Amino acid sequence: MTRFLQSKRLKKLFRYRAMFLMILPGVIYLIINNYLPMLGITFAFKDLNYSYRGLFNMIWHSDWIGLKNFEYLFKTKDAFIITRNTILYNAVFIVLNTAVAITIAILLNDIRNKLASRLYQSLILLPYLISMVIVAYLTLSFLNVENGIMNRIILPLFGIDPVSWYNEPRHWPFILTLVNLWKNIGYLCIIYLAAIVGIDPEYYEAAKIDGANKWQQIKNITVPLLMPTIIIMTLLAIGRIFNSDFGLFYQVTLNSGPLQSTTDVIDTYVYRGLMTLGDIGMSSAAGVYQSIVGFVLVIFSNYLVARKDRERALF
Repeated sequence: MTRFLQSKRLKKLFRYRAMFLMILPGVIYLIINNYLPMLGITFAFKDLNYSYRGLFNMIWHSDWIGLKNFEYLFKTKDAFIITRNTILYNAVFIVLNTAVAITIAILLNDIRNKLASRLYQSLILLPYLISMVIVAYLTLSFLNVENGIMNRIILPLFGIDPVSWYNEPRHWPFILTLVNLWKNIGYLCIIYLAAIVGIDPEYYEAAKIDGANKWQQIKNITVPLLMPTIIIMTLLAIGRIFNSDFGLFYQVTLNSGPLQSTTDVIDTYVYRGLMTLGDIGMSSAAGVYQSIVGFVLVIFSNYLVARKDRERALF
C-alpha cells in the first residue's frame, strides 16, 4: 500500500513537472530573500563581538544578553513619543488613503472615454513610482524658506508672512499626510478600480430599473462588493502599522532637528541610534519588536473579521 501511494505521488510529480519548474525560481527567491535573513533575529538577543571573523562566527560566539537590547526602545525618554507618532501617523494613513482611493476608483470607473481613463490612471499611479528622494526635493521646492513656491507665491496671495517650514513642527502632521496621500494613493486606487471593474454590470442595471440613484448604487452595490478587497488591504496595512516609511519621515523632513518631536518614528529613531552608537543589536531588537507587534495585530484583526463574517477573513 505504501509503495503504491509513493508511486502515485511520483507519477503526479512527474505529470506536473513543468509547473513545479515554473514555481522553483519564486520558491528559491522566497527562501533567500525572506527566510534566510530571519537568522538575523539572533542579533536582537546578543552582544555582537566584531572581533570574530565571519558572520556565522560572530553570531555563534557572541554572548547572549537576553532582552537588554530591547531596553534601548523602552527605557528611553523618547519611547512614548516615537511609538505614539508611529501608530497615529499610520492609522491616519490607512483610513485616509483607503477612503480617497475608493472615491477616486469609483470616479475613474465612470469615465467612458478609454483614452482619458488610461491617462488619469497613469497620472495617479506616477507618484507611486517616483523615488522618495525625488519626492523630498519636490517637497523642498514647495517649502524652501527663501525660494519655495509656498513662501514666494501662494502665501503672499493671502497676505500671510513667510513660514520657516523646517523649523515649525506644528505644520508637519498635515504635510506628511498630504505627501503620503499623493505618493501612495495611485497604488491603492488601481487595486480598488480593478475590483470595481470586476463587479457584474447586471447589479447596476437592476438597481437603475428599481430607480436607485448613483449614491444608492455606490452604497448598496459597490462598497459591499468591495469589502473583501478593503478588508484584505486593511489587514495587510495593519500588519505594518509599527513600520514607517523611512524615506517619508527622514528624507522629506530633511532630518530636521526641530521637527523630531512631531516627525520622529521608530524607524528614524533606530537609524539615528545605529548611526551614532553603531549597535546592530539594538536596531535588530527594534525590527523584531515591530514584526511581533505587527503579527499580533494582524492575527487579532483577522479574528475580529472572522467572528463577524468568516468568508471575508484573510485566513
